[in-house]
Amino acid sequence: MSDFKNLTIGILALQGDYECHKNQLDLLGAKSSYVRLPKHLANIDALIIPGGESTTISKLIDRFGLREPLVDFGESKPIWGTCAGMILLSNEIEANQANVKPLQLLDIDIARTAFGRQVFSFETELILNLNGKEVKSEASFIRAPRIKRISKGVNILATYENEAVLVEKDNIMASSFHTELENDTTLLKFFLENYLVDILNK
Repeated sequence: MSDFKNLTIGILALQGDYECHKNQLDLLGAKSSYVRLPKHLANIDALIIPGGESTTISKLIDRFGLREPLVDFGESKPIWGTCAGMILLSNEIEANQANVKPLQLLDIDIARTAFGRQVFSFETELILNLNGKEVKSEASFIRAPRIKRISKGVNILATYENEAVLVEKDNIMASSFHTELENDTTLLKFFLENYLVDILNK
């Protein structure tokens, strides 16, 4: 198992289930740091944008002056967005009446809550294609977004009923679902080992 003790992973902690991500980072022995202001981005190796309410998170990003710093961070360092985090990383949001402003760091288009409202939330086992191997992982879909368009350069790492639900390009990864609600650290471990390999090999 990789030693993650030299990593410091930021978690955008404006709203949402950020504490669950901290708990998983603790399980793997990685340090975590809550990001609420631009200065908090300075000493982290990667960032997780958690699930939550994308409208609220988008407004708070602007209120705390984080929009440009987050875009700058994502142009060179790894970011993983889960659920609402995927929405915020996307290029465009379909039927965006709430006026959520995406960061446009990943060339996909999204429909919010397209897997159904809270009452239709569900858990399932997904097959993830990680480093050329098929790996099983538990996934929770809670008011989850659907990907409506994917650019040619974006890689699909998992599907659910023939729809892409886990995608990545370069240093950015996004999932429609949550894995942080339980103790299954499969996807987090993949994120750390593949996107922060240079730090781990020092």
